[in-house]
Amino acid sequence: MAVPQVATLLQDVRLYIRLQQYDDDLAAEARAAGCHCGGRLHSARYRRKPRGGTTGMGEGYGWRWSFCCALEGCRRRVTPRSVRFLGPKVFLGAVVVLLSAVRGCVTGARLASLRRYVGVSRRTLKRWGALVADGLRGQPVLGKGARGLLPPPAPEPGSLPAALLNSFEGDEETRLASLLRFISPITTGSARSRLGM
Repeated sequence: MAVPQVATLLQDVRLYIRLQQYDDDLAAEARAAGCHCGGRLHSARYRRKPRGGTTGMGEGYGWRWSFCCALEGCRRRVTPRSVRFLGPKVFLGAVVVLLSAVRGCVTGARLASLRRYVGVSRRTLKRWGALVADGLRGQPVLGKGARGLLPPPAPEPGSLPAALLNSFEGDEETRLASLLRFISPITTGSARSRLGM
């Protein structure tokens, strides 16, 4: 993906609205499933200060879905998977994954331009690349069974996340959204435990 495409995609509010809708759906699924003890889940969402997005995302974009069991004595927290947030990272998941994917494909002034747009240092960008690749490599989400779900050829662990992004079909926005949905189990411990990871 070329640098102008990356910048355009990261500035497109439609991407963030789409990701918000996916998160709302994931939250509704988690809430409907209830707590492991059988109790109802009450909203316990919390404020995030996402960085790297664009204007027009809306006030609700900074809230992370989370729930708490209503039964006294349990009160267990359930934080559903997310396509917007990569765990505790302050930068939005789309920004971290997309810049990590193109980091090795662009050089010099173009990469500097992207870094300035997002407001991230060279060192942080390098760290993101390593964290995303290592995190994906170490997750069961990329095990043999999950690799079979992707269109061929399945990405090699050393080429992550760029190869994984290119494994999905569609335009850039659709591929990025698909990748974020695919890796969403790694975004929260409660989602990993529910999926047996």
